[in-house]
Amino acid sequence: MSLLVVGSVAFDAIETPFGQTERTIGGAATYFALAAALLSRVRLVGVVGDDFSAADERVLHGRKIDLAGLERASGKSFFWAGRYSDDLRTRETLRTDLNVFAAFQPKLPEAYRDSSFVFLGNIDPQLQRNVLKQMRRRPKLVALDTMNYWISGTRAELEKTLKLIDALLINDEEACQLAGESNLLCAARKVLRMGPKALVIKRGEYGSMMFHRDSILAVPAYPLEEVHDPTGAGDSFAGGFMGYLASHSQANHVSLRRAMVYGSVLGSFAVEKLGVERLRTVKRREVEARARELVRMMHIKL
Repeated sequence: MSLLVVGSVAFDAIETPFGQTERTIGGAATYFALAAALLSRVRLVGVVGDDFSAADERVLHGRKIDLAGLERASGKSFFWAGRYSDDLRTRETLRTDLNVFAAFQPKLPEAYRDSSFVFLGNIDPQLQRNVLKQMRRRPKLVALDTMNYWISGTRAELEKTLKLIDALLINDEEACQLAGESNLLCAARKVLRMGPKALVIKRGEYGSMMFHRDSILAVPAYPLEEVHDPTGAGDSFAGGFMGYLASHSQANHVSLRRAMVYGSVLGSFAVEKLGVERLRTVKRREVEARARELVRMMHIKL
């Protein structure tokens, strides 16, 4: 089944204790697409500038990602620079240049309008709704990401959008901010009343949790001896989660639980090297092997 992602394609400058890069392809939609394409066909909608070269495009084509929806605009591509602390737990944003992304108005190619699974990346909630208006039919599952900027600055618009989706994927801080609650369980219950049928909370090294109205699932992060770069881990988790669902053409309770495992696995690969380098080289067999291993770790008999 087809999987559509709408979001940012950018260049990043990243500095961690394990190295640094002054310019590498990044952006939420990039990490998502590279992760999801290991499991499913992916259609990408975003915008890049004149500085996005054929070599940059080949990074995405290497995973056979459909780029018919990648718009080219006059100017420079979105650019972000950040520095991580020695323990990688905090990061400092050094620079954010929206450039052509500031005027991004997602336009779906005709062939994309029948996508069965849709992931609305971290953009203006009004733009997220406009994407859904362009669909020819209701997708099997619509998932959404957002952040504190939209939660605090465009809350009314975000609440309208939340009523139209099936799953919300955010981190624990964002969930508490959205709900106005300090307790994660209370926050999750309140967010579910806003519209989503499922809430997935990404908790970094502490794993992830999925809340339904009648159940809670906790999945640990895949344990790693070294983490080199947390950039894009959450977006790669979302790519693994949605890629699994699209590959099985299902969004029932069982498939959602399995998708959480693949989200954790793809997030673990993303952090093993700087930028998207590990996602570019990982093989499907490695993903499946790590998924089986994670399931074995989770198996408990009492």
